[in-house]
Amino acid sequence: MSLTDRAIARIRQMVGEGELAPGSKLPPEQQLAAELGLSRNLMREAVKALVVARVLEIRRGDGTYVTSLAPGLLLEGLGGAVELLQGDTVLELTEVRRLFEPVATALAATRGTDEDFAEMANHLAAMKAARDDVELQIRHDAAFHRAVVRATRNETLATLLEHISGRTLRARVWRGLVDADAADRTAAEHQTILDALTARDPNLAQAAALMHVHTTEGWLRDQLAAGAEIPAPPTGPQQDRDRT
Repeated sequence: MSLTDRAIARIRQMVGEGELAPGSKLPPEQQLAAELGLSRNLMREAVKALVVARVLEIRRGDGTYVTSLAPGLLLEGLGGAVELLQGDTVLELTEVRRLFEPVATALAATRGTDEDFAEMANHLAAMKAARDDVELQIRHDAAFHRAVVRATRNETLATLLEHISGRTLRARVWRGLVDADAADRTAAEHQTILDALTARDPNLAQAAALMHVHTTEGWLRDQLAAGAEIPAPPTGPQQDRDRT
């Protein structure tokens, strides 16, 4: 382990053990370097690495602080890492989605509010209305699922699923383009999920979500087994809109 890595590990340890609490200010650079037995250059490199990892933030003219350490912040880099995965990892991510999302949907049935369910209903209605625009359908599809996961009131779970599901969005767009019946089936499956949620039935909600993700996964497996390739992701402004 390099000296810089040791410095990073030590600062992370201080944060993890509560010696440096969320939102607290680090000691002056020279003081902290002396306490850790490091040069100021090594300390700067360690701080830079932890800023990139969203553990620390530099406030110009004020000093270096520990961030809020919120899941959405610390897991921010996961999305970028997922996008770099190679090979048939979209299928693996779909499997992970199948493991997490049904359980999250069950949780949403017990924690969701009427406002949450109304938001889901709005996205479902928009999906049904956008029959001639596959990308618009998929954006509302993704927004529907985000609303479901947000209703769990579990930021860590919501962040993980957001980054995992983002990569599978390409497969869902692909399915919408080549499967003429996909839109109607997807809307019907979403309606079943929403009905279970509004009934506040966690078991039925979990089963409906499992069936929905399983259907997409099965279609994807069949296509890849037949030698098809997932189209390249969109780039530019359209991609940015898909992520919102």
